[in-house]
Amino acid sequence: MELLYEAALRGADPVTLLSERVGSTAVDPISDYTIKLVEGVGENRERIDEVLAEHAQGWSLERMPPVDLAVLRVGLYELLWLDDVPDPVAIDEAVGIAKQLSTDDSPRFVNGVLGRIGTIADRLRTVL
Repeated sequence: MELLYEAALRGADPVTLLSERVGSTAVDPISDYTIKLVEGVGENRERIDEVLAEHAQGWSLERMPPVDLAVLRVGLYELLWLDDVPDPVAIDEAVGIAKQLSTDDSPRFVNGVLGRIGTIADRLRTVL
């Protein structure tokens, strides 16, 4: 999530930023799961953003706080692309991260967007 947030703020490609970090001795080691998430979000970002824009009622992606957008991207990637993460777990984890890192209203917003998408996740998975 932090890499995606940093990439958005810097206007950088998250996968490029990740590759710079993986080889660096100046940062803590990056887990395989983090690599999987950043690469997955990076590879599917266009489709992720389309789905988010369609289901974030009244909010454009540009208007969303960058932390919330990063949380939503990771949550949606886990929800639609990762078979080993149950849908409720993906949503709960995203809400938990929003509680820790964003505004007081963010957890409810993240839950609402991902919850709406969760109700049609099976249908969306068939068209990915």
